[in-house]
Amino acid sequence: MKHQFFFIIIILQFSILTLSQTTPSGPTNITQILEKAGQFTTLIRLMKVSQVSDQINTQLNNSNQGMTVFAPTDNAFSSLKSGTINSLSAQQQVQLVQFHVLPNFISMSQFQTISNPLRTQAGDATPGDFPLNVTTSGNQVNVSTGVDDATVSNTIYTDGQLAVYQVDKVLQPMSIFAAPSPAVAPAPATLKPKSKSPAGLSPTSGNDDSPADSSGVEKIAMHGTAVLIFGISLFVLL
Repeated sequence: MKHQFFFIIIILQFSILTLSQTTPSGPTNITQILEKAGQFTTLIRLMKVSQVSDQINTQLNNSNQGMTVFAPTDNAFSSLKSGTINSLSAQQQVQLVQFHVLPNFISMSQFQTISNPLRTQAGDATPGDFPLNVTTSGNQVNVSTGVDDATVSNTIYTDGQLAVYQVDKVLQPMSIFAAPSPAVAPAPATLKPKSKSPAGLSPTSGNDDSPADSSGVEKIAMHGTAVLIFGISLFVLL
């Protein structure tokens, strides 16, 4: 009997130890969850600088509204072009982090039937702004931003209110990272038609190649011919 009791105590202690390792003690804290998982140093730093981590913790611990976080690894940030994050303004850094947060809890199974596009915290003020699209293939979940595509590679944490999923790429919103549209070429200038000269007047421009009026020349030639004939006739008579 003593051996059975001792065995039960061992099982209970093991269960308590396991729960303490998987569930953070005290209020939910997104940075503690990420720190415990490891390999999310850059995301944690951005969350703290932008104060998005405080927003997430406050919402989770003071309301019944769940949240979903897509967490890019340090390797995902390293694959970005050098200087990408530092080139962003403070507001854009906030929007980038918020773009990885959905304002409701979504389990892995719910991704199979969820409707696109998904609204993110970055577009909280304007519904449909900063949207994400999710596609599934079997158990694989892919996230598309319109700039890049990422894959959910692991479930870091889930408790029915908060879900944190590891993704292999930084989700880049189109409003920040999309290439600008090429400039539209100006429309060619339309040529104005030449104005017509008033009726009865001929153009006086020196560049006008139209034939000159020959009526005066013809009259002079006819007059000279008549004079010549008259002179010849007079000479014959004499």
